[in-house]
Amino acid sequence: MKAILYYITLVLLFVLNKLPMCVLHFLSDILYFPIYYVARYRRKVVRDNLVKSFPEKSLKEIVKIEKKFYHSLCDYFVEMIKYYGMSEKEIRRRMRFVGLEKFEAMLDKGHPCVLYMGHFFNWEFVTSISLHFDRDDIVVGDIYHPLENRYFDALTKRMRDQYGAEAITMANTLRRIMQITKEKKKYVIGFIADQVPTWESINHWVDFFHRDTPVFTGTEKIATRTHASLFYARMVREKRGYYTLYIEQFAEDAATLPEFEATNIYYRMLADNIRETPELWLWTHKRWKRTREGYARREAKRIEDRRKLVEKAKNNV
Repeated sequence: MKAILYYITLVLLFVLNKLPMCVLHFLSDILYFPIYYVARYRRKVVRDNLVKSFPEKSLKEIVKIEKKFYHSLCDYFVEMIKYYGMSEKEIRRRMRFVGLEKFEAMLDKGHPCVLYMGHFFNWEFVTSISLHFDRDDIVVGDIYHPLENRYFDALTKRMRDQYGAEAITMANTLRRIMQITKEKKKYVIGFIADQVPTWESINHWVDFFHRDTPVFTGTEKIATRTHASLFYARMVREKRGYYTLYIEQFAEDAATLPEFEATNIYYRMLADNIRETPELWLWTHKRWKRTREGYARREAKRIEDRRKLVEKAKNNV
């Protein structure tokens, strides 16, 4: 069944991909109404996230942001369709990068580069950054979480690889980066680091939009280990279908920063970016589903289970 659905999607993708972007944006306008008003796709999650993140705003202001967000989400869907197989000339026109020389300066100093990103529309376009590097001593890549459906995962990977960037799975991140280092090469790799960590990987919390928020620190650990320079990707939508990514450096060598400082700085920059254009961040994900209280309960249970296991082992001696 998954294979059948994949091939149907592939045919639709092939047909829709040939349409001009203006037509796809028109389809996005049509798609908005059933998603927002009929299916009400994750409306409760989005409303709850917005209300708690912007307590200073009225309900009228929240609803305005909410509707803009769903319009942006629909644009993201159709732009993904167009992005697959988009010509180099077209993507260079639609995705602009400012500050690439900062990467070059750090690479010339011997530092690999880590680009901290958030789930801003349209983050898929950022993989075209590989078109702007013409040197054999670096690997340009992005970290991604594989989809459960292997057919759609392969399709997504082909889309992200189409301009020469290397899509690296989260599970293989450290291994691949160590391999790049061993090959005497440097890297420029983007990490979308605003996802929810698993309970087991939580070891740091930040104040993010008025809530205690568990965060990934793996990016920081890898950057510190490889003495990478750190950058933030500030995404701006110039107009519909056109984006500019401003590359902002915040550390020359991650190893010189105190533990968790890189992560703290990233979340402050991310929050500022979200406040500028809240409708462009992915509010549909349950970013705050893990709490300190839940974490404390799990830790208490883990310690108690461990105690019982040790006690049982002693009794069996």
